[in-house]
Amino acid sequence: MKTRHLSAIKTLAASLLASTLSAQAVEYKTIDAAKSHVTFSYKQMGVGMDGKFKKFATQLSFDPAKPANAKATLEIDLAAIDTGSGEADQEVTGKSWFNTNAFPKAIFVSSQIKPSAAHQFEVTGKLTLKGQTKDIRFPLKHTAQGNVGVFNGSFVMRRADFNIGEGMWAKFDIVANEIQVNFQITALAGK
Repeated sequence: MKTRHLSAIKTLAASLLASTLSAQAVEYKTIDAAKSHVTFSYKQMGVGMDGKFKKFATQLSFDPAKPANAKATLEIDLAAIDTGSGEADQEVTGKSWFNTNAFPKAIFVSSQIKPSAAHQFEVTGKLTLKGQTKDIRFPLKHTAQGNVGVFNGSFVMRRADFNIGEGMWAKFDIVANEIQVNFQITALAGK
């Protein structure tokens, strides 16, 4: 009698554990654009400047329990830049900077996402900008809030690697080479 009772308890415990684990498994697929943003900061003549991109699209398939299967793509509409100055926005979309007529988007595609600490991951992928493709790697932090996942990351992009700021802008005494890119992507769990 005790053996059957113990066996039933084990079966019940295993069922509860399996249902708990499957309830915790969540895959984020749908982006909440209103709660997501891509910003950047840089130095111009030694003074810190900030800006943002008003239009971008993200495709995401991410289960924190299975990061090896994760995929992420981010496409930024470079003409939708907001530097805080209409004149500067026009300048940076021109041929010497982003050349948005020929290269309208910056595209990042992940190639690997692996855990680095609790709720933190290392993302590797390719960034294509102004006809140049470079490998980049950056840390990503995931925060779960119910069925919502918030992903925060940042990396330093060197504009010389992508020929951004040609001609008289090629030197780094006016505009620094390093551009800090920060993003927050808010995603909803989907089936």
